[in-house]
Amino acid sequence: MSRKSFTVAIVGLGFGRAHIPAFQAHGCEVIALCQRDEAAARALAERYGVPRVFDRWERMLAESKPEIVVIATPPALHEAIALAALGAGCHVLCEKPLAMNAAQARSMVEAAQRARRTAMTSFNFRYPAAMQRFHAMVEAGALGRLFHVNLRHFAPRFADESVPSTWRMDRAQAGHGAMGDMGVHLIDLARWNFGEFKRLTAQAGMAHPARTVPGGEKPADAEDYCAVTGELASGAQVTLTVSRAAYGVNEQTLEAYGTEGALLYRLDRETPRWWRGELRHGGKGASSAPIKVPAGLPKGAGEGDAMEVVGKTTIAPLVKRFLAAARKGQSPSPSFEDGLRAQLVLDAVLESIASGGRMVSI
Repeated sequence: MSRKSFTVAIVGLGFGRAHIPAFQAHGCEVIALCQRDEAAARALAERYGVPRVFDRWERMLAESKPEIVVIATPPALHEAIALAALGAGCHVLCEKPLAMNAAQARSMVEAAQRARRTAMTSFNFRYPAAMQRFHAMVEAGALGRLFHVNLRHFAPRFADESVPSTWRMDRAQAGHGAMGDMGVHLIDLARWNFGEFKRLTAQAGMAHPARTVPGGEKPADAEDYCAVTGELASGAQVTLTVSRAAYGVNEQTLEAYGTEGALLYRLDRETPRWWRGELRHGGKGASSAPIKVPAGLPKGAGEGDAMEVVGKTTIAPLVKRFLAAARKGQSPSPSFEDGLRAQLVLDAVLESIASGGRMVSI
């Protein structure tokens, strides 16, 4: 008996474009694309063989009637689209951060529970092979009792002052700057591997304060870099550092140290086959040594432009899990609940920044 395939509609085609090949790779029919720039959406539809294009998500839901909705819009729209899609009986995969704040995220979790639909958060950076191995080794006790963990994500996207403004610089649309854009992945990796956050303090800044949001009506107000120091429920210390204004680097790192050893993870987006990641392990009385990790991806996953590669190498494994869950009526991790838990940490970061770095409990 063949497995059920699904029809898929995608709202938001910036990063959302990466979801098209990810779903098509698993035999799904992407039947509709939606964004306000209908001409750009139509060009993508022709490129990927998608039959319908919409400039309003409400029309897309009503007319295309998809079984799965992917939400990849600015976070200010996530809640409204998710509630409508779930209410229409759709399964939902939502980009991170899940919402603008924990209250919105909680309403999305509750709506998914009422609808009994699969609802997951697109934490795709769980899926590089080296990170999957990292997680398995943590679960197997390679670290022992955790002392401290350091996470970092640096990239140059907005380092140049002449880069055009985007919605990501507007907190009213994005909710956060670098923390919601990049740091939420670090929050998720910390939670997934080591458990919940207990408290934190945060400081943040903007690379070019003279910038304005698109249209120039008001100053940009979303942070470009942020440093967080905190404590996990286990008592271990955690630090997260993010920057989207860092020339010369485009990478994630995660270093963890415990009573039995250390694990050192790196994902350098500037290296060939970056999507595998790199992993090192150090035991008692020994320096760290590299661990070979097979990519575990289909041939051709690394082909195409940068967005297609992201989709086929990091989102496609998440989509595989999502589709299996939809067939069984489940919502496994990374679920909306995981998105909510990450949102609680983001809310605490904003609270700490607004208070000048006060320690905030979660």
